[in-house]
Amino acid sequence: MKLLTVFTPTYNRSYCLGRCYESLKNQTSNIFTWLIIDDGSTDGTKELVDRWKNENKIDIEYIWQENQGMHGAHNTAYEHITTELNVCIDSDDYMPIDAVEKIVTFWKEHGSEKVSGIVGLDLFTNGQVIGTLLPKEYKTSTLFNLYNKHGVKGDKKLVYRTELTKRYPYPIFTGEKYVGLAYKYFKLDQDYELLIMNEALCVVEYLPDGSSVNMLNQYRMNPKGFAFYRKELMKLPFVSFMFKVRQAVHYVSSSLMMNNRKFISEAPNKRITTLVLPFGYLLYLYIITKTKVA
Repeated sequence: MKLLTVFTPTYNRSYCLGRCYESLKNQTSNIFTWLIIDDGSTDGTKELVDRWKNENKIDIEYIWQENQGMHGAHNTAYEHITTELNVCIDSDDYMPIDAVEKIVTFWKEHGSEKVSGIVGLDLFTNGQVIGTLLPKEYKTSTLFNLYNKHGVKGDKKLVYRTELTKRYPYPIFTGEKYVGLAYKYFKLDQDYELLIMNEALCVVEYLPDGSSVNMLNQYRMNPKGFAFYRKELMKLPFVSFMFKVRQAVHYVSSSLMMNNRKFISEAPNKRITTLVLPFGYLLYLYIITKTKVA
């Protein structure tokens, strides 16, 4: 029985997807499924994947859908995954040769229904850990506490129990392509902690067309998605006052971008939202000054 699904959302990334495939084909354990969610590619991705499937080196599932953005691809992946665990490896990233084996072994030794999954390390292509190591004095932690209490920095790789990732689907807003993925992760933090695993599970390359590189444009083009995301983060019961203030500033900015005149009455915390109005307006001006609408 396969324990793990590696899923890869992709959109016109046939030029770099092969590196991800090679890393999965060469894993020391092949007891996993590679699920590719093709989010509307027009660059021959399907034909490329068909060739790999014919090689029959690893188990590959392929799903094509109309373009919905990263969060929409995640929704589709979670709907189709049947293994106990899943991990997202982006189309421009790849896995160290023993990553699957490490995940499976670690989970068999330490996994249970009391935790939501595993948090491991991401590496740059030069082998350096992105950000900091995970705290060695803890065996488990929520993702939120890792960053906001334990001083962790940089991207980390998340391996979740599939039955949990099916909860809290990301909303799809017409004409927009982005909702923050951490919405789901922080919602799960309310009930579960992650097992801490100081092992490299993914190698990351930040390409020029990646979403993280173009974040200001994302803010400009997806105000409804970001307003939803900031409102949800403000509702979290375990966050600090200053965390809520930061979310409120972004919420105000996104609300102004979408011309929502009711944003104060719709805010989870009207007092904080009113307090930060000047800062949200300044952020709004900064974003529209630095970006252009296609």
